[in-house]
Amino acid sequence: MMTIEQINNDKKGFFKAISDGKEAGLMTYSWAGSDKIIIDHTEVNPDFKGQNVGKNMVMEAVAFARKNHIKIMPLCPFAKSVFDKNTDIHDVLF
Repeated sequence: MMTIEQINNDKKGFFKAISDGKEAGLMTYSWAGSDKIIIDHTEVNPDFKGQNVGKNMVMEAVAFARKNHIKIMPLCPFAKSVFDKNTDIHDVLF
């Protein structure tokens, strides 16, 4: 069972994927003003490769953006690739 935690502060934050008590992945972002986040880095623990860890973190960021009426700029190539492949999440793109 994978869970995703979010830690957020005034300037930065991250989403952390945890599976069986281990860190499966980490995706960091920075705030750009009060209504945009820039996803700047995504990393997945090699032990969890192929389990949609990165995509799950991006989708969690999308849910966060929708709930809080903010936009996302996917600067990280991985996050950008998820947006490129999933047109149904383009509503949160900046």
